Amino acid sequence: MRPTDFETLLRVLLDGEVEFILVGGVAANLHGSARATFDVDVVYRRTAGNIARLVAALLPLEPYLRGAPPGLPFRLDAETVRAGLNFTLETTAGDLDLLGEVVGGGTYEELVEGTIALDLFGRTCRCVSLRQLLALKRAAGRPKDRDAIAELEVLLEEQRGV
Repeated sequence: MRPTDFETLLRVLLDGEVEFILVGGVAANLHGSARATFDVDVVYRRTAGNIARLVAALLPLEPYLRGAPPGLPFRLDAETVRAGLNFTLETTAGDLDLLGEVVGGGTYEELVEGTIALDLFGRTCRCVSLRQLLALKRAAGRPKDRDAIAELEVLLEEQRGV
C-alpha cells in the first residue's frame, strides 16, 4: 500500500472540474479532526458530463480496484461508472473511494445543499458540514466511525461556542 498523496488526488479532481463532495476522513480533518486517514472519500455527481470529467481526470492516475487480484480485467470508463455506483480504487497517487451515494446521506444532489465551500489549492471544493459528517458516521455504524464520533461531537460543540 502506497501512501496517499491527498493534494494530487484532490487537485486532479478539482482541475478536471469534477463535481464532488468530500466526505470521510479528509472531511473530518478539514473540520479539525486529528485522526489519521489513508484515503480520499468523495460523493460524485452521477450526470453523464460529470462522469466523463471524472474518468478523464482519473485515467492518468491508473485507477484499479483496490484489493482486486492482479490481472483482473478492469477499466475505469464512463460505461463502468454508469453501470456501477461505489468504487474503491487504488491509484498512482493513493487510495480513492468514489461514492455514487453514501449511507445516511444519499446522492450528491441530496447532500450538496447542506455542504460548505472550502478553498483548496486555489479552487472551490464542496465538503460535508460537520453536522452532516456526524450523521454519516452515525449511519455507517462501523467501529472506526463510532470511535470518531466522540471527537467530531467535541468539534461541533467548539464550533457552536459552547
